[in-house]
Amino acid sequence: MKAKLVKEAFEARRGSYSPYSRFQVGAALLTSDGRIFTGANIENASYGATICAERTAAVEAAFSGSREFIAIAVVGSEEGSEDEEMAYAYPCGICRQFLREFLPQTGDVTVLVARTPDNYRETTLNALLPHSFGPQDLDYLHQ
Repeated sequence: MKAKLVKEAFEARRGSYSPYSRFQVGAALLTSDGRIFTGANIENASYGATICAERTAAVEAAFSGSREFIAIAVVGSEEGSEDEEMAYAYPCGICRQFLREFLPQTGDVTVLVARTPDNYRETTLNALLPHSFGPQDLDYLHQ
């Protein structure tokens, strides 16, 4: 399944709209119901309005009713660069927090960052966002 997610992320990267940074990112998100949702970064002239690939995929999943995330693969590179030259594109802080909202029952999300379909690193959301704030921190509001 990891190789399939990475492949889907590479395909999703083609949908990037990145005329300003020319850094194209694709993401593929696996949910607990076995569905895969993809997304690409969509830039905006007002930089703060830019949406990252991870959040594009996550919003599509949540909107479709799939709200437990199991794994996400992320790939990114400058337009026109060779895949072997690119850095591992880890999710930004906002994306880490956004993904945190949808932790599965197991309590963690596998994060894959790839240079090529065969060259990827694996970590977890908890490793990237330790001691995170989540829905359970607001439980007092419902007591």
